[in-house]
Order: sequence, then C-alpha cells, then structure tokens
Amino acid sequence: MPVNNIRRSFSLGAIAAAGLLICGRASAQGLATPAERVMLTISGKISVTNVGNTAQFDRAMLEAMGLVSFETSTPWHSGPQKFEGVSIDKLLKSVGASGDRIQAIALNDYTTEIPIEDFTRYNVILALKRNNEYMPVRDKGPLFIVYPYDSDPELRSQKYYSRSAWQLSQIIVR
Repeated sequence: MPVNNIRRSFSLGAIAAAGLLICGRASAQGLATPAERVMLTISGKISVTNVGNTAQFDRAMLEAMGLVSFETSTPWHSGPQKFEGVSIDKLLKSVGASGDRIQAIALNDYTTEIPIEDFTRYNVILALKRNNEYMPVRDKGPLFIVYPYDSDPELRSQKYYSRSAWQLSQIIVR
C-alpha cells in the first residue's frame, strides 16, 4: 500500500474516532458514567441519564455530590449514631426527577414508597457511612435512607421507620 493511502486511512480513522468521542460526551449531558461498581440506579420520571434510560452511580459519583451528616437515634442501633451521605433532594434534582414519589428497592427486594416532599421537608439523606465508616451489606449498607429522627417527634414512628430502606440499590421516580 502506498504511503499516501496509509496516511489517508489513518487520518480518516482519527476523524471517525474523534467524532465518536464527541458524540459520547454529548450523550452524557453532565452526568458522568460510573467508573467503579454501580451502587445505585435511578429510573422512572427522570430527564438526566447516563446508561440507557437510567442514571447510575458509583460511590465516587455519590461522594462528589457533597456529603452532609447528622447525628440521630434509630430503632436499630444503640444510642445516637452519626450518618453521612448525600441529600436525597439534591440527588433527585441532579437527575431531573419530576415525579411526586419514589419507590425505593433494596438488595433483598424490600420496597417502600416515599413522597418526594419528605426529602426537602426533613432533609433526608442517603447514608453511605455510619460513625465515619462505610456500611457493609450486613450492617444496613452500602446505602441507607435515613431521616433525622431526633429532629421531629413525628419522625419517630412506624410510618417513617418503614420508609427508611437499607441496602438500597434502586430508586424509581413515579
């Protein structure tokens, strides 16, 4: 093959590769693609996606959103515990959620429905850490929906405890 044909083939290949990169970046539209194991998948009424029609997050992506923390008592632990995680209100805004409730689904198939207004009203977090340690699956991790139960007597009831899904893996916005 003459040298000019090799250069031309190489140039066309480079242009095609650059075009694919540009298209890939355009489809992400602000939400990165997970580089590690996916911890959370959000689907349903969302407008920002990164894998098909879902928004998928690994730990680094969740932590990059900024972590908040509070200390509260729970019916499942002895004494007040420090929980650290992502504001669920902020998380849902990042995926353009437009529904009025979510269905939270855990690794063990436990499901619960939560009105979206809970997340702004009570500053509910998706906890990644308890007492500064990542939570393993056997200890309600890796993701746990936590209300600040001590901040409002109304939150210390079965209604809100049942909404506190641990081992969370999926959220469907309805």
